[in-house]
Amino acid sequence: MGAAKTLRDYPEAVAAGDGKVVKIVSALLKQLPPQHEYRSVFMRRPLEEVVASQNKMLTRLGREVPSAPNAAVFAAFEKHLKDIEAWLATRGNTTVLYVDHGVVLERPQQEAAGIANFLGGNLDINQMAAQVERSLHREKSNQNDPVR
Repeated sequence: MGAAKTLRDYPEAVAAGDGKVVKIVSALLKQLPPQHEYRSVFMRRPLEEVVASQNKMLTRLGREVPSAPNAAVFAAFEKHLKDIEAWLATRGNTTVLYVDHGVVLERPQQEAAGIANFLGGNLDINQMAAQVERSLHREKSNQNDPVR
């Protein structure tokens, strides 16, 4: 289990990531200890893709897929994202760069350059862009809105 997954019980574990990139799901962001400075790259993805991906993951893990109507699931996700974005905007110790998942897939080199600049430069943009795995984009949205 990665340190980010233990944030709820051991928030001090984040100190091990000082100066490094740590992937944290939005539900755990509020567990980040306030005494650190954070630069957050927040990936936005269409909610249809997020829900479909989570449902497939639950199926692979042998867990029950919630039977809640999609509208209710989407509304809960939307509320969660709005709450997190509002909370992030109030944090004086956190700077956020919002990136769109679809744009990263379409223009990995340009997005990597923007992310590297946001993080202070001195990063290998070519190596960053090479990590974009288009084949993993299995849950494609029919929605035209790339923001969520």
